Amino acid sequence: MATVIVVGAGVNGVTTGIELRKRGHKVILVDPGPLPHPLAASTDISKAVRAAYGADEEYTELAERSISLWRKWNIEFGVELYHEVGVMFVRQQEMKPGDFEYESFKTLEQRGHKIERMNSAQLWKQFPAWDPERYQDGVLELEAGYVESSRVVMTLIERAKSAGIELRESARFSKLDEGDDRVKGIVLDNGQRIAGDVVIVAVGAWTPYALPFTQKFFRATGQPVFHLKPRQPELFAPERFPVFGADISMTGYYGFPLSREGVVKIANHGPGREMSPESSKRAVTPQEEQNLREFLSSTFPTLTDAPIVYTRVCMYCDTNDGHFWIAPDPGRQGLVIAAGDSGHGFKFAPVLGGIIADVAEEKFNPLLQKFRWRPEVSLGSGTDVARFQGDV
Repeated sequence: MATVIVVGAGVNGVTTGIELRKRGHKVILVDPGPLPHPLAASTDISKAVRAAYGADEEYTELAERSISLWRKWNIEFGVELYHEVGVMFVRQQEMKPGDFEYESFKTLEQRGHKIERMNSAQLWKQFPAWDPERYQDGVLELEAGYVESSRVVMTLIERAKSAGIELRESARFSKLDEGDDRVKGIVLDNGQRIAGDVVIVAVGAWTPYALPFTQKFFRATGQPVFHLKPRQPELFAPERFPVFGADISMTGYYGFPLSREGVVKIANHGPGREMSPESSKRAVTPQEEQNLREFLSSTFPTLTDAPIVYTRVCMYCDTNDGHFWIAPDPGRQGLVIAAGDSGHGFKFAPVLGGIIADVAEEKFNPLLQKFRWRPEVSLGSGTDVARFQGDV
């Protein structure tokens, strides 16, 4: 039995801790708190869960496993955290080979998913909030939806406590405790040392600031998120308004049906603004709000003047190629970094803990080649074809 220190009690850290505890290790979970951390990316009302990943079958297969486990978690936790309301990705033009939507449609079709092609007026009648003249084609993934992300993290934190994980809340990581040939623990900002056989750093967008040597291959970027109060809420009920991406690789906009709080969440999966998670500039700008209003006027006319009741900036920990980074540091024995969500990680919560635990135990996992330590990969080599890259 090893002593494993997991730094960061977000979704990566807490699922890793639970998995390692299951495997018989002593786990110390360290986070400055409160939990869920108010600045963490996962501290929000919703995150999308979908298997549509263009032509990338590895992510599609991983999402299939995740969706199956999300359903099981609903039963196991006795609360509906995952809502299978469907996910729809649509385009303004007819889908063509190479498009995110087209490649997703073909991959999902080949793998036997329940899908609809959004290229008929009859189908569009199901979704009256949309301007069907603007969006002509796409894919509706029926066995997909969203999770209530803050509630998921809270539920997992309670599971971690009941599993016997030692939770050090109000403990702020300062630096690695490095010996001559390996990492032997961590040092907190009050000078206290915590010893461990393995240190797993899973601090999301804080990674390039907590571990400055990672700034060559991680960037923290902020993306605008809006909660709107619709004047006609019935148009945005889940049965009439699935999770969506609206020509997402061209606009960046995606969103969710009416939540239990009575709001429609719309956000942007785009280039973002590079910043620290604790930056004073972590606020939605007037330009970002103007961009949103222009998008709404052409896509959801009844939302054009809907009041914005809440905004936030969601932080991504971006890798140069958009793939996750789950790997041992080849220059620091005993250190594992689990980061690089690149804005698409939360859906994999039920499987990420196992992948990260495999790295910590030095076990083979076929996905680890994709998520390997890869400082040689250059910025701009991204493969996330759903992510908008330009200016709105």
